[in-house]
Amino acid sequence: MHHFQGSCLCGSIRYEVAGKLQKFFLCHCQRCRKDTGSAHAANIFINPTTFDWLSGADLVKTYHHPDSRHVKSFCQNCGSAVPTIIDNTMILLPAGSLDSEPPRMPDANIFVDSQANWSKNTDNLPGFAQLPE
Repeated sequence: MHHFQGSCLCGSIRYEVAGKLQKFFLCHCQRCRKDTGSAHAANIFINPTTFDWLSGADLVKTYHHPDSRHVKSFCQNCGSAVPTIIDNTMILLPAGSLDSEPPRMPDANIFVDSQANWSKNTDNLPGFAQLPE
C-alpha cells in the first residue's frame, strides 16, 4: 500500500492518500490543456476511501465545465490544482500536487488526437537545469 501527501503551492491545502493508485493518465484533450495552461494534465485516479483532507478543505473551489464531465478543483488562495471528488466514486488527483514523486509512471497518454503540435517531438530540444540566460 502506498502512503503519500500533497498540497497546493501556498501550502494552505494539504491532503494525504493511503492506498493504491487506480489509473494515471496524461490527458491531452483541449479542456485539460486549457485548464492547466500546459501540454497536458497529469491525472491520477484513486478511490475516495483512501483520501483525507489534512487542512484547507474549505479553500477548495471546484469548476465543472458545462455539458461535460470535465471538472477541476483549485486553491482559492493560489490557484493551484488540487484533488477533485467526482460523484463520491473517485478522486482525480493532479500528479503535480503531490509532495513527492508518484509511486509509478503514467499508464497512458489519452486524447492524443488533441495533442498540441508544439508539444510533439520535443526530445531534441536543449535542456537546462535552470532558467537559461
